[in-house]
Amino acid sequence: MATTSLAAPTRPLTSIGAKSIMAVTGAGLTGFVVAHMLGNLQIFLGPEHLNAYAAQLKALPELLWTARIGLLVFFIVHIVLAFWLTTQNSAARPIPYVFQATRQATVASRTMMYSGLLLLAFVIFHLAHYTFGIGHPEYLEFKDPKERHDVYRMTVEGFRVWWVSLAYMVSMLFLGLHLSHGIASTFQSLGVTNPRWQPWIERGGLALAVILTAGNIAMPLAVLSRLVTLPGGN
Repeated sequence: MATTSLAAPTRPLTSIGAKSIMAVTGAGLTGFVVAHMLGNLQIFLGPEHLNAYAAQLKALPELLWTARIGLLVFFIVHIVLAFWLTTQNSAARPIPYVFQATRQATVASRTMMYSGLLLLAFVIFHLAHYTFGIGHPEYLEFKDPKERHDVYRMTVEGFRVWWVSLAYMVSMLFLGLHLSHGIASTFQSLGVTNPRWQPWIERGGLALAVILTAGNIAMPLAVLSRLVTLPGGN
């Protein structure tokens, strides 16, 4: 007697599904970048504000590590799907576009894969430098007068190394380039757009990308120019 399987058939991932997942993960990562910048900009308010903010985050380790792991998963999924879509598109289009067809594409849209890979390299470096103290383990031992981790001093001393600041600023330029196209693409992939809204969505995405780039670059520039110094003017 023949038996029938009740298991649901496995459906292969479609390009539309992959783009939707990329849109969701991209939106989550963009939200993190906004929150991260707003928190770090407290360096302009002085050590008390920045160190208190960092202490509040560390007082909730379960929430902090859940967020970190979630962001890591988002990042990995986002990159893997980007590679998969690129491979699928290349396989479906063995003959490249002629020049007239690609001329309308923006620099940001043509370099999304490259800017994404550079940002991955930056994230790894940034975590190694500030979160895990690789190369500068003493950063993790800095304490302020209230015995809190002195994130303010760690940030200032880190950005005083010119090549660290340069790498950070270049990476932020690529972040802005990536987001200038990625934010509008997120709305399009999720179907939250129409011809009337599209120009405004594109302008809004570009404006947010510029704000995030300028806000993040302002910090190393302020340290290098001595607008932000250690207590006592050091």
